[in-house]
Amino acid sequence: MSIQVCYDIFDRMKTDLKGLNARETEEWATSHGLEPYRGRQIRHWLLTRLANSSDEMTNMPKAIRALVRENAIINPLRVVKTLVSEDGTRKYLFILQDGHLIESVLIPERDHFTLCISSQAGCAMGCSFCLTGKQGLKRDLSASEIMEQVIVVKRSLEEPERMRNIVLMGMGEPLANYDAVMKALGSLIADDGMNFSHRKITLSTCGLVPEIKRMGRDITVNLAVSLNAADDETRSFLMPINRKYPLNSLIEACRGFPLPNRRMITFEYILINKVNDRNQDILKLSRLLSDMRAKINLIPLNPSPDSDMSPPPMNRILHFQDVLVKHHFTAIIRKSKGQDILAACGQLTGAFPDL
Repeated sequence: MSIQVCYDIFDRMKTDLKGLNARETEEWATSHGLEPYRGRQIRHWLLTRLANSSDEMTNMPKAIRALVRENAIINPLRVVKTLVSEDGTRKYLFILQDGHLIESVLIPERDHFTLCISSQAGCAMGCSFCLTGKQGLKRDLSASEIMEQVIVVKRSLEEPERMRNIVLMGMGEPLANYDAVMKALGSLIADDGMNFSHRKITLSTCGLVPEIKRMGRDITVNLAVSLNAADDETRSFLMPINRKYPLNSLIEACRGFPLPNRRMITFEYILINKVNDRNQDILKLSRLLSDMRAKINLIPLNPSPDSDMSPPPMNRILHFQDVLVKHHFTAIIRKSKGQDILAACGQLTGAFPDL
């Protein structure tokens, strides 16, 4: 079934209110002849009450609700399809107003949900183990499109308060879309926004060194680094970005990243059979991170049909973890969820086979 997209030209003249911060929302209100407090009310309805339309903003006069409806975009995304894995993971396919597709993944944990969201349609980084990278970059998402993924999924839950963790680990490299991502994060953690704890939000990067340093100055959220190798030759083979920002510069930026008390940087290490799972790789990784407040997530490669790479056997994975623990690291084998619906790490493509 093909998707027919009608992109209303008049929407291009409207303001996407969820992409505005508190001050900008007040300015939008005053520019339309309203009092500043009306801007605060609108922001509260959109980000706290999760209003689906201006008609739900019942403490405002009908004339103001009509003004919002005529001059603002409230729903920049539409859910095309939702798939549910046998383990309870849900994958949402969204269509943007210009027809591009993105995906978000809701992961059930013991007593809460973690939502994995996208920051770009596609990705330009070209990591050899990632299906998203094989799509190439279509475009950056706006701050509103990033936030709307959280809003739509949270609105769909019977117990929305159980969505506590947000991870920017979906499609795209978040730090390559820096301004929009920082603006979205600001509204996600703001008291007058969605009020998520900054301790519960994690941004994952493949290693854009200047932006890591900048992020450390601009906002407080958790940092995860997709490392995947502890020597430049192997990492450059797996991740082309390493040729621009090799390991010495990446690790230097991580050492300088400000960490609140008891906080660690998470280093994600996708284990690939006979590529980065050897004894020498474990020792290199231990030396590389020896003086850092680091947690290591070991992620067995999620297979894809057109790749000749595979995960190591379980005994190798357990050995890798055991040696790291003996070197006094926190090393966790991360169980991939949603593999049966291509919702696991590195499997998002923004394409469903029956569409």
